Amino acid sequence: MARSVFRFLSRQPETVELVDDTLTLRLPRYGDFRQWHQLRVESRPFLEPWEPTWRHDELTESAFRRRVQRNEQEYASGQSVPFFLFRKTDSALLGGMTIGYIRRGASQSCMIGYWMGEKYAGQGHMFAALRLVIPYIFSGLQLHRIEAACIPDNTRSIRLLEKAGFRREGHLREYLKINGQWRDHVMFSRLATDGDMDGKIRTP
Repeated sequence: MARSVFRFLSRQPETVELVDDTLTLRLPRYGDFRQWHQLRVESRPFLEPWEPTWRHDELTESAFRRRVQRNEQEYASGQSVPFFLFRKTDSALLGGMTIGYIRRGASQSCMIGYWMGEKYAGQGHMFAALRLVIPYIFSGLQLHRIEAACIPDNTRSIRLLEKAGFRREGHLREYLKINGQWRDHVMFSRLATDGDMDGKIRTP
């Protein structure tokens, strides 16, 4: 009962799927564990410098099930929309992107975070995912502002955000604890009125 009430109040559909010619973005499922586990294991040295410290049980099936359950609860209550990114041709898991910290009321904003498996990085997949996610945030979720923060020396992520039309706003001191250390971050933002990724003005 509580779950259905949350969904009614947040006006969230049962599920969400974003698709283009190359990608499918959808909510994580229990059945994704094997692909997720393999990709995270082989990408661990690549990902750890940019992520919060991995727990001792980070890669276990039980931890993944709890993650999926939490994702479902947060999605149902309108707090976040967690996506896995799949290649359309063979359904290979490429990475993930989360629309989190969704704030309504006067703010109408959210924060995005993302990760990409090492063997798929630098191939344009995350930029393609942003081309799907940004219109969904502004038109589907009807939010006004998207925020993103990254470590100053994460040049790959900075280039991605700038290419996607995000503007640098400022420097945040010891914003998040990453890989066991408090790290400064650079804050970026994108507004609904900034236009879409082809330079046209978007008016949701």
